[in-house]
Amino acid sequence: MATTNNSVLRQLMNHRSIRRFKERSLTEDQVDQLVAAAQHASTSTFSQQYSIISVTDPAILHELGQITLHPWLEKSGHYFVMVADQFRNLQIAKRAGVDPFTLHTTDKFLAAVFDTAIATENIMVAAESMDLGGTIMGSILNDTKRVIELLQLPELTFPLLGIAIGYPADEPDLKPRMAANLMHFQNRYRPDQGDDLKAYDKLIASYYQKRGSNRRTETFSSHILSELGRSHQVRADLFDNIKDQGFLLN
Repeated sequence: MATTNNSVLRQLMNHRSIRRFKERSLTEDQVDQLVAAAQHASTSTFSQQYSIISVTDPAILHELGQITLHPWLEKSGHYFVMVADQFRNLQIAKRAGVDPFTLHTTDKFLAAVFDTAIATENIMVAAESMDLGGTIMGSILNDTKRVIELLQLPELTFPLLGIAIGYPADEPDLKPRMAANLMHFQNRYRPDQGDDLKAYDKLIASYYQKRGSNRRTETFSSHILSELGRSHQVRADLFDNIKDQGFLLN
């Protein structure tokens, strides 16, 4: 890949997940800036279908650490939970006497998911521009029922992602992404990817053998197979919990 003088592109291409943080909390101003960055993300039909919860209660943080199996989140500088949210729009519909059924549909659930995900990435990009680092955590989905209880989430909301943000205590090696020709196609999908996947497996195997810490024997393919081999009971209640919150009713 050619080098670039564009500072934004350099930052994006230098992204890495940070899981070890210095013992230093974010300031209120820093948190406000990150929230403002999220607010200025693209949003479907300008409906702004998400909310952000800053978790500062040590007891809740501890339980989230147990749920995610990543207790290190408690030592980050700040922790956000990103919530798909149609509850706010439900209140608008009720006050106007308008049938709110559309807000319960799969279409509106997906719109809220998209809005939440885009806002999440804006927070991460903004954080890295402020010399911070972090990890976006889908592992709050391990027990969404408990997360809903902990955060007292009303109907038509759903916790999607956590974000641990802070001052990096180390700089992990940059993981090599797959070649563009494995995921960027012209006009139509290209299914014949076998040789390119083999080349990427070799690249990942070499990366894991040479990196500075936690060396192991693994390829991209073996990683995917490991994910597929996880128990089918993992997050088995996810669909039911989404419906219990009032979504996916069509």
